[in-house]
Amino acid sequence: MDDQTRIELEAAAFRRMQKHLIEDRPDVQNIDMMNLTGFCRNCLSRWYQEAAAEKGIEISKETARETFYGKPFDEWRAEFQTEASPEQRAAFDQTHKRHD
Repeated sequence: MDDQTRIELEAAAFRRMQKHLIEDRPDVQNIDMMNLTGFCRNCLSRWYQEAAAEKGIEISKETARETFYGKPFDEWRAEFQTEASPEQRAAFDQTHKRHD
């Protein structure tokens, strides 16, 4: 497979994952994703921002999130995000302990 085809397939897979997380499963909370996988939608938007920076393109955190979420993050959060439960927070603290 040539590099361009690989890049196009990777981009298509990313867009499908983005659609799944934003449109198909907005009920899945970011904290649950963090607890299970170690990353969430916000991480993906940050990785997008970092990839742009590597290409010399400045994108703000807010712009990267809006690009990923398809709307301003505050709107998406108000519509879909719930307050983390004490159990979710405890699981997050447990899975994200620093190993200093």
